[in-house]
Amino acid sequence: MYLLTVLGNLLIILATVSDPRLHTPMYFFLSNLSFVDVCFTSTTVPKMLLNIQTHSQGISYVGCIVQIYFFTLFVGLDDFLLVVMAYDRFVAICHPLHYTVIMSPQFCVWLVLGSWLTSALNALLQSFMVQQLSFCKALEIPHFFCEPNHLVHLACSDTSLNNIVLYCVAGLLGGGSLAGVLYSYYKIVSSIRAMSSAQGKYKAFSTCVSHLSMVSLFYCTLLGVYFTSVVTQNPHSSATASVMYSVVTPMLNPFIYSLRNKDLQRALAMFLQKETRQMLIVLGLRKGI
Repeated sequence: MYLLTVLGNLLIILATVSDPRLHTPMYFFLSNLSFVDVCFTSTTVPKMLLNIQTHSQGISYVGCIVQIYFFTLFVGLDDFLLVVMAYDRFVAICHPLHYTVIMSPQFCVWLVLGSWLTSALNALLQSFMVQQLSFCKALEIPHFFCEPNHLVHLACSDTSLNNIVLYCVAGLLGGGSLAGVLYSYYKIVSSIRAMSSAQGKYKAFSTCVSHLSMVSLFYCTLLGVYFTSVVTQNPHSSATASVMYSVVTPMLNPFIYSLRNKDLQRALAMFLQKETRQMLIVLGLRKGI
């Protein structure tokens, strides 16, 4: 699954970079999302695989803090980029005549940079708050990585401030992002319903299906983690939901986008044909030598 995630997302990036026809805001955001997904899954899965191979479940305190920082950074970036992509679809469908003016290259870059900056500050805050906690000597995390929510529950010191920060940030950033996505699709659905042509409705909706599938998969599993941790306090259920959004979702994203996107399929086919042709030429030259 990890190899499929890395390979699939790297192919998306290479295809969008190599094909000039895909140098549009939508594919710019998609390539950024693919890069973030590779980094996101790489913060937890390699360590998990190492633990399975060595039959050891230990992680150092510094390693845990570093993992929390990068995990929070990339899960936040996933969240923000999905909102940015929803806004891109909103502008494309609701304001098509002004699309190129609104979604200029400079504005797209600023949107991505803003996502990185906000997520980096949030990651610094979360890792700093965890460092203020005190833990008992024999600490065992009922999870496959250092998930901040679980660490707060396992601390021996007062965690009231950590809980306030954790849920306030989750409400502001996570809830705000989800509200942005829902509002964008509310306006999109309203615009599609106002179209008179059935073909126009289908074409407009088809451009949103892949992104809507990614949003549903990401938010449903992410919300499942926090609801299971708050309601049931069942570590197994929470870990299962975490696997879904940290391992399964990044793996499925390339398939979701490529299976329904003819432009991306064409770019992937052209890229693979070009690389295969170059490889055959190199092999032929080596045989000639």
